[in-house]
Amino acid sequence: MATYNKRGYKAPKEKEVKEEVVNEEQQVILDGKNSKTAEVFSKLDETASKTEDWVAKNQKIIIGLVAGIAVATIGYLAYQKFVEAPKQDEAASEMFVAQQNFDKATNGVASDSLYKLALNGSEGKFGFVKIADEYSGTDAGNLANYYAGIASLNIGKFDDAIKYLGKFKSKEAIVNALAIGAIGDAYSQKNQQKEALDYYVKAAESNKNDFTTPRFLLKAGKTALALGQKEDALKYLTDIKENYDATPEAASVDVLIGLAQ
Repeated sequence: MATYNKRGYKAPKEKEVKEEVVNEEQQVILDGKNSKTAEVFSKLDETASKTEDWVAKNQKIIIGLVAGIAVATIGYLAYQKFVEAPKQDEAASEMFVAQQNFDKATNGVASDSLYKLALNGSEGKFGFVKIADEYSGTDAGNLANYYAGIASLNIGKFDDAIKYLGKFKSKEAIVNALAIGAIGDAYSQKNQQKEALDYYVKAAESNKNDFTTPRFLLKAGKTALALGQKEDALKYLTDIKENYDATPEAASVDVLIGLAQ
């Protein structure tokens, strides 16, 4: 039986059919993407809304925290300017007379009595002991600990020397090494040679330089010899010979090395 097409009707070509199918598939994909995008934006909106709600509910806390930080910062700066700085100046003024007595004692003029004046005060001014206590936390108070320790060491108050020097801290490497080594001297005077050796080694190693390092290596070498620790003594003394041969300490080191071998 014959089949006739309706007038004006044309069967679609295969290519056109494929294009329609592809277009429909693309539209489905696009619709899917649009749906996912809309979902993401929806979640973002929801999260933002929750964040805004949280901020609104906790606004007082946030403002309080920010204000607290600001107050702490302003307070610290004010303390530095109106409390700390005047305290530093006051301590430095108090220290002037004690410093003069210390310098005279170091030059050998009535040393013991001057060291005592430097420690205990004179002319209505504090000595290093009082300054270290009254102005602790200031640079002047810290420095007073060093002077008090050295003065105590020179008048035979070795426990006080250890106490004050132990409190002293300095960013100046050489001064710090001298303070550590002086603690070693105090222990040595107390005939506690093991403790003295520990501090001499610590002082020598705290900063490598041509002044303090050979000085305390030599003391460490001699102390190690006195303790019968020849191997350690040889190590310290050889270090002077090999690395600090131009220093005064190197002049007598060969004899000591002979004793350590």
